Amino acid sequence: QVQLVESGGGLVQAGGSLSLSCAASGSISMIDRMGWYRQPPGEERELVATISTSGSTRFADSVKGRFTISRDNAKKTIVLQMNSLKPEDTAEYFCNARIRSSAMPVSFLDYWGQGTQVTVAS
Repeated sequence: QVQLVESGGGLVQAGGSLSLSCAASGSISMIDRMGWYRQPPGEERELVATISTSGSTRFADSVKGRFTISRDNAKKTIVLQMNSLKPEDTAEYFCNARIRSSAMPVSFLDYWGQGTQVTVAS
């Protein structure tokens, strides 16, 4: 069984910073891309940032220059550092990872964390 466990999030004033962490655990053979998505109230889930095994990153235009993403392959963790937060960053944030589990070693599957709320007050 594979799990993604998120931590961080909460309430912050506009202009402030928050850090979100995600740790993968379980019967993992290999992890490919990892990243964060978010779902604002009443809207669809959208990409925030992703990071490859080699450290290549991709960001949504709305967060470029304000958010960074880092990865520790040995610990199977990623961290999303969010700076200069805006009220429009308010959303449920979800960790995502493409993982090949030990139980199904021929396929990479998408796994999701349970989500963590980020609220930015104006």
